Amino acid sequence: MTPPRTTTPHPTRRTLLRLAAGTILTAPLSTLLKAQPTPSMHTRPIPSTGEPLPVVGCGTWRTFDVGDDLTAQARLAEVLRILFAAGGSVIDSSPMYGTSEAVTGTLLTQLAAHQKAFVATKVWTQGREAGIAQMEESMRRLQQPHIDLMQIHNLLDWRTQLATLRDWKASGRIRYLDITHYTSGAFDEVEAIMRSEKLDFVQIDYSADDRAAEERILPLAAERGIGVVINQPFGGGSLLAQLHGRPLPGWAAEIGCTSWAQVLLKFVLAHPAVTCVIPGTGRPEYMIDNVHAGIGDYPDPALRKQIVAALSA
Repeated sequence: MTPPRTTTPHPTRRTLLRLAAGTILTAPLSTLLKAQPTPSMHTRPIPSTGEPLPVVGCGTWRTFDVGDDLTAQARLAEVLRILFAAGGSVIDSSPMYGTSEAVTGTLLTQLAAHQKAFVATKVWTQGREAGIAQMEESMRRLQQPHIDLMQIHNLLDWRTQLATLRDWKASGRIRYLDITHYTSGAFDEVEAIMRSEKLDFVQIDYSADDRAAEERILPLAAERGIGVVINQPFGGGSLLAQLHGRPLPGWAAEIGCTSWAQVLLKFVLAHPAVTCVIPGTGRPEYMIDNVHAGIGDYPDPALRKQIVAALSA
């Protein structure tokens, strides 16, 4: 369902980026966000519980894999401050993302923000004991007493891992469970699991130029009461490269967009089955851009068609 229209004014991306350029080294951008008349981002209910979840989160693939680089960590801390200041909470990681889990855990501790974060990570290994060991290591790296969302990455040994996830959910070690994939070529198997198993979420790829999920996965999620987390909303980055330098069409202002990134994120969020989108970024100015897709109006079906048409213009 499209969120109600808001008339609350909010700063443009140009204004915020100008502020960022002049103040990022001297003041947290989250402070600037709080000083602006920006409403908190929309939330959508997690179907299995009704818990409200902010619609824009942050992926950590590549972007948070910075190891002990303190300068890079400081920049990432600002990314998280901006996310939280805007009302966001979802941070998605994986043990396959290098040092991303450990960096995320360090930053959440530094920011005293563990209670603000909805932490999602993954298990990606064969066998019950190996899966348990990997998940326990993820909890240690993330410095979390529990994981909000544990995901079976790319369906690897999903039957074995799903049994463990159910046990962990029953004991309170995780709150939600799901399966993930990042290519539409796996959707036959994803669909079969969604039909046969009780899941809280599914994480899949979906963007304005990759709409295969609209055919079966998104309608099935709505039918089965499964939340949907969207990865690769920018087509793995290719869409933004394609649109770089192109002026925004006049209709972008109708839904409060001041950048192509916001248009692409709002396209994804306009689908009623989508619960949250997790664009990856390690740059504060991009996080500011992304969180603004979580406020205001979303494109109706006619405008969604215009967005798709604009990609091939």
